[in-house]
Amino acid sequence: QVQLVESGGGLVQAGGSLRLSCTTSGSISSFRAMGWYRQTPGKQRELVAAVSRGGITNYADSVKGRFTISRDNARNTVYLQMDSLTPEDTGVYYCNAKIGTMDYWGQGTQVTVSS
Repeated sequence: QVQLVESGGGLVQAGGSLRLSCTTSGSISSFRAMGWYRQTPGKQRELVAAVSRGGITNYADSVKGRFTISRDNARNTVYLQMDSLTPEDTGVYYCNAKIGTMDYWGQGTQVTVSS
């Protein structure tokens, strides 16, 4: 059973930055992909950014140019650098790991952007 632990959420003013971290108990270099999802009340969890085992990245249109996903295989950690934050970025951010046909999730970290 792979465990994912997120950190780095918090309260920030609009225009500010945060960096989320997700550290896993497994070797991320063997994972098919890792990503960050966001959930807000009344809405489905949505993909924010993902990076494949081969290093290909994918971003939601709403965060392109502002967020950057990266990974450190040696630390088994994936990061999400979030810049130019807006109140619409507020939500619970979940780390996801795709291993074979399975999905693993972290417990989530709250990001709140004040206007």
